[in-house]
Amino acid sequence: MKKTHKHHGHIVNFDNLPQQYPTHQHSDLFWANLGRAVATFGFLEEVLGKAIFALSATRPYTQDEIDTAYENWLPKLKKAVSDPLHKLIDEYEKAAKEHSQPLLENFADLITDLNNAKKLRNMICHSSWRLPDQSGRSVPFFITPQGERFDQAIDTAYLEQLQRHVAELSCSVVTSITCNGWQFPGSNGPGKPIIV
Repeated sequence: MKKTHKHHGHIVNFDNLPQQYPTHQHSDLFWANLGRAVATFGFLEEVLGKAIFALSATRPYTQDEIDTAYENWLPKLKKAVSDPLHKLIDEYEKAAKEHSQPLLENFADLITDLNNAKKLRNMICHSSWRLPDQSGRSVPFFITPQGERFDQAIDTAYLEQLQRHVAELSCSVVTSITCNGWQFPGSNGPGKPIIV
């Protein structure tokens, strides 16, 4: 008869782990800047949704297009508040190109910058953060569905710069509406209010 070995199980004693585990090794400033970057991406998504509303509400339609446009408008607006960033960018670009008023002079560059930023958004929001090195830099563990890894060590300066860049992109999206004389939806800024 064969002797069998009994395996002993182990239980993690959560009460003995460091306070704020597993985030305890990074500085509070690192987490604050990461949180601000994530929140600014959320703001960008909201701004894109409002821009889609503004572009579709101010676009001229022919008499033959009005019924179909009206029928499609509510589903489009529902998607504008629930779609992920990459779909919002695509819909924003489409709505802007279908609009009769001139776009921002650098509109193609804005779309390129938005598409580049969306790659960082998923990494920033969905990574597991490795222990920081002596300089406070951390390599995020994140793999895309295509198998790509992000290998750059990130510190607070990188996160501050990213947050500022995404805030600037958000302002450019707002400007794409206000440059044609419209008030940005949800603001009390200058321009003609969009009334539907």
